Amino acid sequence: MTSQETVGVDTAMPPLPLLDGITVLDLSSVGPASRATRLLADFGARVIKVGPVPSDGGVLLTPPFFAYSGHRSMERVAFDLKSEDGKEALRSLVKTADVLVESFRPGVTERLGLGYSALAEINPGLIYCSTSGFGQEGPLSQSAGHDIDYLALGGYLATSEPTSDGGPPLPGATIADAAGGGMHAALSICAALVGRQSTQRGCYLDVAIADGVLWLMSLTLDEHLALGTRPGPGHDLLTGGFACYATYQTSDARWLAVGAIEAKFFATLCHALGLDEFAAFQMDPSRQAEIRHAFVDAFAQATMNEWLERLDGLDTCVAPVLTVAEIPQTSHVKARGLVVEAHHPTQGTFRQLAPVLAGMIRSTEVINVPDMTETQTAAILDEAGVDADVIARWRTQGVIA
Repeated sequence: MTSQETVGVDTAMPPLPLLDGITVLDLSSVGPASRATRLLADFGARVIKVGPVPSDGGVLLTPPFFAYSGHRSMERVAFDLKSEDGKEALRSLVKTADVLVESFRPGVTERLGLGYSALAEINPGLIYCSTSGFGQEGPLSQSAGHDIDYLALGGYLATSEPTSDGGPPLPGATIADAAGGGMHAALSICAALVGRQSTQRGCYLDVAIADGVLWLMSLTLDEHLALGTRPGPGHDLLTGGFACYATYQTSDARWLAVGAIEAKFFATLCHALGLDEFAAFQMDPSRQAEIRHAFVDAFAQATMNEWLERLDGLDTCVAPVLTVAEIPQTSHVKARGLVVEAHHPTQGTFRQLAPVLAGMIRSTEVINVPDMTETQTAAILDEAGVDADVIARWRTQGVIA
């Protein structure tokens, strides 16, 4: 069987969006909650962003046109949730929504009368997802925080290889926001949607980003809890303790990432480096400094591209450390169509990352992304059954925009 063949899959029929028919109300503008609804939209859900009306002389918090995949496949309404009519406008959408996602500080939606218990009376099937840094309860629930804070409290920074001054590194991606929060929320929402099929009732989800980081660190934390060890940089295979799992500089000051964990891959790499004598000592702690030194010297003898050519076709688990600018040019990204073209009404055509996760629908057509400074408020309220005269009055009063 060739790599292009697929077992048991009918590739003739185009896949349907997995979350087709699911409506999500998103009360966030940025952060983990917006990461979550981005995922849900790419899986086919209808996502309606609920933002505030423009205040007198105020400016709406609007991310750059390219952020969050340009909000492709999303719609937007604007309500004044501090007014009773603005709350009523939201309630009119809640009646037929499947999911509501919010990221206010804990307690805010309850004070507005828009908490889970209030909205569940309107729609018992509503899945209500609150995202926050530390959860709705606990000593840190009212504390502000950002990605680096959650990674610090979750042990991620303390187990990463330190910088030259001995301090923890600054991660190159918002891991806590994207995975500890965004993917955490999206996964919990999808699980709740499945559960609702049997219960016919919704539920409340308290998504804490810091809790999600603990799950990301579960291998390390579980080791400590079970054995009493104190993991840190260089503690084990995955934190830099062995030469087979590390980065090495090449003669042109580029870097290669080596992840030759399995013995056969390590032996193949040793042979390619001309260091067969070390193949039998991969997991010998007493030999790691010697092996690492030999690897450093070997990789320094050629450029990154020369090493990639030499190792091409060999199972060595070696990959180049690419810059962001290099990623779209790789043959892998091009072959799998992971970058697509999009068009914005005012910004024109640009490129963006495609819906890349398994089960997301990917199109070869140019993706039209909306201008998120515009709204579809009147049309969406009309669809929800709100009387036209009420919509007009709310607009005149500045309750909606």
